[in-house]
Amino acid sequence: MNPNAIREKFGDDYIADDRTFMMGIDQRFTANMAERFRGRRVLETCTGAGFTTIALARVASQVITVEIDRYRQTQAKKNLKKAGLLGSVTFVSGSILDQSLLAGLPPFDAAFLDPDWAITGPDHVYRFLHSNTQPPADTLLKTILELTENVAIVLPPLLNTGEFAGLPPNECQMLYLGESHELYCLYFGDLAAGFGDTAFRVSV
Repeated sequence: MNPNAIREKFGDDYIADDRTFMMGIDQRFTANMAERFRGRRVLETCTGAGFTTIALARVASQVITVEIDRYRQTQAKKNLKKAGLLGSVTFVSGSILDQSLLAGLPPFDAAFLDPDWAITGPDHVYRFLHSNTQPPADTLLKTILELTENVAIVLPPLLNTGEFAGLPPNECQMLYLGESHELYCLYFGDLAAGFGDTAFRVSV
C-alpha cells in the first residue's frame, strides 16, 4: 500500500492492505460520525483494520468492537496501539449475530454498524433487504435495534433507498467527497439530528 494514500485517507502510517484500504472510511467522515457518540459506551461491529474504531475511541467513553476475522482484528489492534487508544477499546472475536456472543458483551448504550459490502462485479446488485453484505445489513440492524435504539449503520451508495421503508424513524445522511456520493449513514434514536434526508459534504 502507498503510505501517502494511507496517511491521506486515515491520518497516519497505519497498517492497511488493499481490502482494508478500500473498506476503511475516510477520516473526515469517521470524525463526523463519531461526534454523535461522544461520551457513550459504543458497540462497533465489523472492526476491519480499526479506522472507525480510532475515531470512536477518541470521543466515546468506551468502545466494544466485534470482528469475525482474526487477521483483521490483529491489524486493528496494531493501529489502535499506534493511535495511543488501545486501552479505550475492548476487542471481541466472533460473529456479531451469535446470540451467545451478544449476551456476553459489556454494557453499551449506542451502536455503530459497518457491514462489509465490498463485493464487486458487473452482475452484482446492492441490496438492503435480503442483504448480501457480510453480515447481512438488514438482519444486523434488526438484531442490534432490539438491544439499543441508538444505532448508526453505514451502507453503500448504490442502494435503492426505497428499501429503507418500514424502518423506524431515522436520519438518512448522504456523505459526499466533493460531488461523489460515497456512503449512506442511517442514524436512529438519539443519534439522529432529525428525521429525513440530510447530507454531509467534504470539499476536495
